[in-house]
Amino acid sequence: MPTYELRSLKLPKLTGAALKAYAAAAETSGVRAPLISNMMSSGGIHKLRSVRLDEAPTFTPLVPPARDFPAYEPFEPGDRPANVPYHTILDFARAYRSGALTPLQVAERFIAALEASEQGAAPLRAFSASEPANLLAQARAATRRFAEGRPLGLLDGVPLALKDEIDMLPYPTSVGTAFLGAAPAESDSTVAARLREAGAMLTGKTNMHEIGINPNGSNAHWGSVRNPFNDVCDTGGSSSGSAAAVAAGLVPAALGADGGGSIRIPASLCGVVGLKPTYGRISEVGAAPLCWSVAHLGPLAASVADAALVYAAVAGPDPLDANTRVQPPVTLAGWNRPDLRGLRLGIYKDWFEHAAPEVISVCRALLEELHRAGADICTITIPELDEIRVAHVITILSEMAVCMGNYREQRKQHSASTRMSLAMGEAFTATDYLWAQRMRTRALAHFAAAFQQVDAIITPSTALAAQPIPAGGLSDGWSDLSTDTELMRYAFPANFTGNPAISFLAGYDSRGLPISMQAIGRHWEEHLLLRVAFNAERLVQRRLPPRYYPLF
Repeated sequence: MPTYELRSLKLPKLTGAALKAYAAAAETSGVRAPLISNMMSSGGIHKLRSVRLDEAPTFTPLVPPARDFPAYEPFEPGDRPANVPYHTILDFARAYRSGALTPLQVAERFIAALEASEQGAAPLRAFSASEPANLLAQARAATRRFAEGRPLGLLDGVPLALKDEIDMLPYPTSVGTAFLGAAPAESDSTVAARLREAGAMLTGKTNMHEIGINPNGSNAHWGSVRNPFNDVCDTGGSSSGSAAAVAAGLVPAALGADGGGSIRIPASLCGVVGLKPTYGRISEVGAAPLCWSVAHLGPLAASVADAALVYAAVAGPDPLDANTRVQPPVTLAGWNRPDLRGLRLGIYKDWFEHAAPEVISVCRALLEELHRAGADICTITIPELDEIRVAHVITILSEMAVCMGNYREQRKQHSASTRMSLAMGEAFTATDYLWAQRMRTRALAHFAAAFQQVDAIITPSTALAAQPIPAGGLSDGWSDLSTDTELMRYAFPANFTGNPAISFLAGYDSRGLPISMQAIGRHWEEHLLLRVAFNAERLVQRRLPPRYYPLF
């Protein structure tokens, strides 16, 4: 029986002058080496150097399909469940077709709602850019299509948004920094082009943690994103703006990016659905190349049906992205089957229960409901999770440090917490990186063995619900490695191995803040994860947050 070795950390939160001093020290010769070594030791990074590894390295988790899948067929989801109070994509589509609403009216209401969300002492900061003139032009075109009886599909005229590391005309791509994106993108990313082709109204760029390097909603340049469920709490990150925009009703879905939980963590803390597809399922063309071997694009959505619709619109092969040409046909077969009969859900008990008591209680209760819906609950173990965690840290920080290596002259324009993370990434050696990729080979084998026993692995999405933004963190950002560890505990393996994973609401804590559950699946089986989430969604009474801006 393998020993469970993941652990919680008790490290100080750093903000303000202390954080800036620490970041400066991490960049100062003579002080840097012992400081970085101490950071690595505290995070268990040196551990991997002592692991015996005989495996050859795996540099990307691109896994060829093991079987055939039925091709996707367009669908119209059923009626919104009564326990889901959000307006969904289907609600917009039906309102447009009945004449009760037009895309132009929705665009005008979005502009007013976005402005309202930025008023007062606690601006939401969900968006970093939105151009009313561009949005209204899209809305008029969509309204004409409906008037002429030629809508493009369910997404036509529906307001959607993209994280600000994904190219979308006519916006620059700042990646959450103060210095990138001096000029507008030259063309749409593949995902933006596919949404535009489907008629979606692209409302703007959502805010994000700077270069996506930490799992919180801090951004010292564009403003930190507030959680719609509680103004004083964090959204999680790095797709913080996308999660907040969906939770607050500004859009029914948005695209995010996920290198270490950056879709699923904010989706969890904001109580929405977050799908990280299989590595290579969605084109990365036009997305900032931040962390090549762990990066994934995917939807955050108000409902499971909305996540399925947006996923289906953007997934599939792209001639410009070689990684996407390995995949089998995109399928949604059985995604909305209203039972879980025949599915085996795996629980690694020590991992599942390494969370706050309320998180464990809420997730355990939903797990029992999933069992009553027909799922078999199976006990599993996954060896070397801590070694996998370390290998993921080495991989993502090394790749981000290399990505930002062309901008060393702008280093002081980064926030202090970003500079600290980049300093650590630059301290890893080529040997560390190769050791991590050998560990990836072993991680793929460990998870493949687990999926011989079960169809999906169930965990909480995060070990904590949303936490208060540290004092002083709104203006200068913060570093809180203890909380980061709790937020990422269940997220990192699926990035490292490329398996698909989905976060969906399980319930609420005593403060009324969302608690979410995660399902991890076999490569290319997003449809099965959507089925698990669809059944869970029918079992949980959803709540609207205090910060909610309905568009109709």
